[in-house]
Amino acid sequence: MGEPAEISTIAIDGPASSGKSTIGKRLAGKLDFLFFDSGVMYRAVTCEALNRGLDISDERAITELAENLRIDVRAASVMDGRENDLLADGIDISRQIHTAEVDAQVSNVATYPGVRRALNRHLRTIGARGRIVMVGRDIGTVVLPNADLKIYLVASPEERAKRRFREREQRGEEADYFEILDSIRNRDELDSSRETAPLKSAPDAHEVNSDGLSIPEVLDRVLALIGAEETQV
Repeated sequence: MGEPAEISTIAIDGPASSGKSTIGKRLAGKLDFLFFDSGVMYRAVTCEALNRGLDISDERAITELAENLRIDVRAASVMDGRENDLLADGIDISRQIHTAEVDAQVSNVATYPGVRRALNRHLRTIGARGRIVMVGRDIGTVVLPNADLKIYLVASPEERAKRRFREREQRGEEADYFEILDSIRNRDELDSSRETAPLKSAPDAHEVNSDGLSIPEVLDRVLALIGAEETQV
């Protein structure tokens, strides 16, 4: 499939484990676009804060870390389930950013306005290049409000917990479904109620519910939306 005639920037938002990265990556492959998961930026800051023994509740320290941390994203060098190589100050933290400890703290880090400002500057620079599928929680509302196409991908907490449970099992990690479910529900509450860039659908976003759908079925629905958008220009 070739490049769309008019669409160059695609924003995909939604709650944790709703399938944003999976669909975004496949969509980018179909269109020959760059795939970028904005969430890895916040995970990188959270991971490094924990590695350095910083107090997550110390907003000033975490913001300073976000402003000065050198984050680099590269094509995956190891086929272990990672989407990219993620380096923080030159150190590969690709696996560390998906630990339960990071899961538990990343939403708190994401509430800090200074952290979001620092990382959003990087994200907008990347988005301005075009030919990109960027996924996150406030891409369509804050980071790329003028994106050519906005998708809001949702799924029930139970469905998302099952996905996260399977992911951890595949990585050989211990996992408890009910703990994961509680974590997802808590994160949904934090993400939706925070004062700075709360999780919500942009008014002009297309909502896609992935419950009970296979990955190809969800991808087909998104591709159909792209076709519909193109016929309107």
